[in-house]
Amino acid sequence: MQVIDIDTIPEERIPHVRQGVFRSRKLLTGNPASPGNFALQLVSLPDTYDSPRHRHNFDQVRYQIEGEFDFASDGKMHPGSIAYFPEATRYGPQTSREKSLTLVLQFGGASGSGYISAEQYARAMEELSREGTFEKGVFTRTREDGSRVNQDAYEAVWERVNGRRLEYPKPRYARPVFMEPESFDWIPAGETPGAERKLLGVFSERGTRIVLYRVAAQASLPLEDCAVYFVDNGRGAVDEHPCDRYDTIYLEPGEGAVFTAAADTVLLQLGLPRFD
Repeated sequence: MQVIDIDTIPEERIPHVRQGVFRSRKLLTGNPASPGNFALQLVSLPDTYDSPRHRHNFDQVRYQIEGEFDFASDGKMHPGSIAYFPEATRYGPQTSREKSLTLVLQFGGASGSGYISAEQYARAMEELSREGTFEKGVFTRTREDGSRVNQDAYEAVWERVNGRRLEYPKPRYARPVFMEPESFDWIPAGETPGAERKLLGVFSERGTRIVLYRVAAQASLPLEDCAVYFVDNGRGAVDEHPCDRYDTIYLEPGEGAVFTAAADTVLLQLGLPRFD
């Protein structure tokens, strides 16, 4: 089990192939050798962000804390909204004209295509920058004859890391899934006194889960393994480790723990896909 204190994680400027300056607190990373590799970040963006319509060969969940994002016909995200972007499903274009703060989980999807690490990403982007240019999510390479070839920027990075063409899996979902948690009702969380939940969704045959839990002061909630828990508000402790707002708890497969609330607390559970 890991408990990450947000106050110990510095905000860094990170290189990225999309438009705008990314600032991120890197909360958690998985195992790059695993098909379930993942990265959890708290990302701050300025009021000038643009990304073209595109797709990934990995899954993504976004929780909007501050600001808004417009995903054109797919929908809009505002504070409190959550969206699931499945692998191989196109979305966007994505724009924002105000500062934002977003919890972003990116992870290997059900197909087993995996997820490249931040170090691999940065190294490949640096190498490609010597061969072409990145602008608004597109990588442009100039051939010897002077002609120009455009490619989705993430595709170009992935192919440099892996040394082969990116082949997308068949899409499991036709569109991303946008969720409005305020529209869901709280229901009792099993037999746990003082705990309620909103089950927002379970996705793919690998069982990716998105759940909100509300735990009353002095009540306890057993935590599931293979999952990330983000303290949206409130405070408490997990197995005697203090947890405050925006802290994160991670349980690997097979681990168990109990969260005890010191005040009324809301936890966002992001249950990772299981490959065992």
